[in-house]
Amino acid sequence: MPLFPQYLTPEQEDELRQIANQIVAPGKGILAADESTGSMGKRLEPIGVENNEENRRRYRELLFTTDACIAENISGVIMYHETFYQKAKDGTPFTKILLQRGILPGIKVDKGIVPLAGTDDECTTQGLDGLSERCAQYKKDGAQFAKWRCVLKIGSHNPSYQAMLENANVLARYASICQQNGLVPIVEPEVLPDGTHDLYTAQKVTEQVLAFTYKALADHHVFLEGTLLKPNMVTAGQSCTTKFTANDIAKATVTALSRTVPPAVTGVTFLSGGQSEEDASINLSAINAFSGRKPWALTFSYGRALQASVLKAWQGKEENVKAAQNELIMRAKANGLAALGQYKGDVKSAAAGQSLFVEKHAY
Repeated sequence: MPLFPQYLTPEQEDELRQIANQIVAPGKGILAADESTGSMGKRLEPIGVENNEENRRRYRELLFTTDACIAENISGVIMYHETFYQKAKDGTPFTKILLQRGILPGIKVDKGIVPLAGTDDECTTQGLDGLSERCAQYKKDGAQFAKWRCVLKIGSHNPSYQAMLENANVLARYASICQQNGLVPIVEPEVLPDGTHDLYTAQKVTEQVLAFTYKALADHHVFLEGTLLKPNMVTAGQSCTTKFTANDIAKATVTALSRTVPPAVTGVTFLSGGQSEEDASINLSAINAFSGRKPWALTFSYGRALQASVLKAWQGKEENVKAAQNELIMRAKANGLAALGQYKGDVKSAAAGQSLFVEKHAY
């Protein structure tokens, strides 16, 4: 008779399930504010703001002290280690500010993308060493969920079997460690939009990557009801000459998910993948309005697609803080409606149509 050791208690499973469900409550999603120091510099440079710790703190304070109505559409915030331990100018920790608004603090726990030897410019993600101890500390300090990003690339021979297998196993190991420490793992196997490939190719590669990912999660006995998936939407390559509609993208995305993601998974929190703020909202709404079978909550975990208008309005100036916060509220409401399949494309924020694509995006 086979033996199936239970590594999580029923109480642990209940806690993870409750956190995951809270994050993907109807009309709510995640603000991804987990840009590393280097990536934050790329956000601040275009608006002429020096990339130093105080300016990064000021910007994150702007985000987190937005009017409490933001909690109507933002259920969680992913933070970088530096941000997680920073405080507002009045001395209140950011984590406390978020919790007071009913928003769950989350933490990016991977240590970044590194080359995968023996492949054609593919990569994996490092950070498993010491992860359990770090997760335990983050949980003690208020984190309720975590994120780990892996990156897959579409090319003439990519992604390779080696890259899909390695990244799937890294994600599964991370997810298991998080759950043992009371953190809901967001599993992020991102298929980059770089390339000339068409929508069909993007769909088939996404299906392959997700199939590898969920095989690994099963092998590692990860409690799926206490996890969230953060995938790319299925979109054609940035250099593809054929244009596809939001409904085309919705059909390809829902089809790929339905073929690979178990119904037990609590929710799917899409990354924006370099789409403009407006495209990210319109496509998310189309996905939710699509008639296919969708047993999971389908919502957002956006970084650039929630912050481009905020940064444009802020310009690093104290007198612009309120205007910048209003931009965040507008985009959050747009995506909240999109998560219900009800967004009509009528929110005109400061950078709504601006392309946010970054080639070979890494942070």
